[in-house]
Amino acid sequence: MKRTQISSGSPYEEPIGFSRAVRIGHMVAVAGTAPIAEDGQTACPGDLHGQTRRCLEIILAAVVAAGGRREDIIRTRVMLTDIDRWKEAGRAHGEFFGEIRPACTFVEVSRFIDPAWLVEMEADAVVADGV
Repeated sequence: MKRTQISSGSPYEEPIGFSRAVRIGHMVAVAGTAPIAEDGQTACPGDLHGQTRRCLEIILAAVVAAGGRREDIIRTRVMLTDIDRWKEAGRAHGEFFGEIRPACTFVEVSRFIDPAWLVEMEADAVVADGV
């Protein structure tokens, strides 16, 4: 099957050796996605809801670049540095997905590459037409 690699332009892709997303056939896997603003800085410093929205925007852009849609996202993973704040991230997730309701997991991690990141997310999608 054909392999399609999607880049988001993250400064971490090349040195780490990863793609924002990879599509093989109907499957799209989106890598751990941090709240990086278009200028390369951390989006919404201190604002977990805003950072979660930014992660979701980046994820959706990768899925669309791979030929999918928001409705094709079937699973998300939300990693937080403070699980006690899960409702803030959950609210952003709910606003973004509405009735789509993908399978979702929340976990707490000790930290991320950038200490300003409060959240990082992954997603999987199944798209209608295979490449």
